[in-house]
This record gives sequence, structure tokens and C-alpha cells, in this order.
Amino acid sequence: MPGDEPHRRWFPARRGERVTGLRPDLQIIAQNVTPGARVLDIGCGDGALMAALRDTRQVRARGLELDPANVSAAVARGLSVIQGDADTDLADYPSDSVDYAILSQTLQTTRAPHLVLEQLLRIGRQAFVSFPNFAHWRIRLSLATQGRMPVTRLLPESWYDTPNIHHVSIEDFRDLIAARGWACDGQWFLSGGKPTSRGMANLLAEHAVFLLRR
Repeated sequence: MPGDEPHRRWFPARRGERVTGLRPDLQIIAQNVTPGARVLDIGCGDGALMAALRDTRQVRARGLELDPANVSAAVARGLSVIQGDADTDLADYPSDSVDYAILSQTLQTTRAPHLVLEQLLRIGRQAFVSFPNFAHWRIRLSLATQGRMPVTRLLPESWYDTPNIHHVSIEDFRDLIAARGWACDGQWFLSGGKPTSRGMANLLAEHAVFLLRR
């Protein structure tokens, strides 16, 4: 019976309200998506963010994912997800066809990140982008003291099998935003899954989330 279910299930979360059960960067994105929005989640994984947005914000979400196992998992959740590659398949989407294009923890794995971002900002009126910060102090310390590409809790792969082919820092990303003339409507920084200082983000943040528009 409806009366026996948790209150949150029946009443959508408001903008800014915490959406539980998600990775910290995805929580930030979910908290800042307008209810009822149209969303394209690129590199959507198993659809965890899309499912949360559908269930708590009544978002109309579609997804693009490279890994066929993740596509199957997302479709099993009742989500509209197709297999595709961010580097090659975004050109097929119409301009301004969604309110938000989302690229979470995928930017550093693409062959041409700047072109993928151009496509995001063409397809969506705004774009959320999250990525690991390769200028975090632990990575710097590892390089300085061991002279090897770091292997950390959040970046656990060795240099020869990592999917991360473009090692971007927060300052690198800010420079790209300025060079391309994009507007930044929001930026959030995380360390240990918790918010950290904006002023020292390039040193202290493990992850960054940006909200961009043309």
C-alpha cells in the first residue's frame, strides 16, 4: 500500500534537496537538475543517475553508454539507453534537444575532450561535467617522491591499463572554459566525497563538477 512506503518515494525531491544512494558527484548533479527537465546522460554507466532523476524529479532522461553490460543493466531499470561512443555519436543528436547534457567521470577517457564538450553544449542548453582532478596533492606527492604514475583509491588502474587518456586538472579545465568563451553557472569540488574549498580546489579537490552553458 502507498501508505506503507517511504515518504520520499511518493513526493519528488526539490531542487537542492539531497538525493541519496548516488556517488557524490552524481548527488551534486541530481540536486541541481530542474524537476521535469529533459536530460541526456552521456557515459551513463548502469543508469543510476538517470533512475534517481526519473524517480525523484520526474525527469525525462535518455542515455548513451559504451559498455554493453552497462547498457543492459540500465535498460533493465526501465531506462532509455543505447550503446554509443561519446567521441563519434553525439553529432547525431539535434541541437538544443535537452535541457541538460551530462558527462560524469567520462571526459578524461574521451579521445577529443574539447570536441565532446562542444557537442554537449550544442545538444544541451546547459551541461554538467564531472572529472577527477589530476593535480590533487596526493597525485603530486606520488610523482614527486616515487617518480611513477600514481595509483590511488580513486584512480586505481596502472598506467598501462587505465581508461584515463587525458589527465586534466581543475585549472586546465578553467583555462579551457575561458579560451572557448563558455559560461560557468556552477562549480563544486569534492575531497573524500565531501565539499572542499573553491580557492584551493586545484590542490585539495579529488573531483570537480562544473555546470556550463554557451
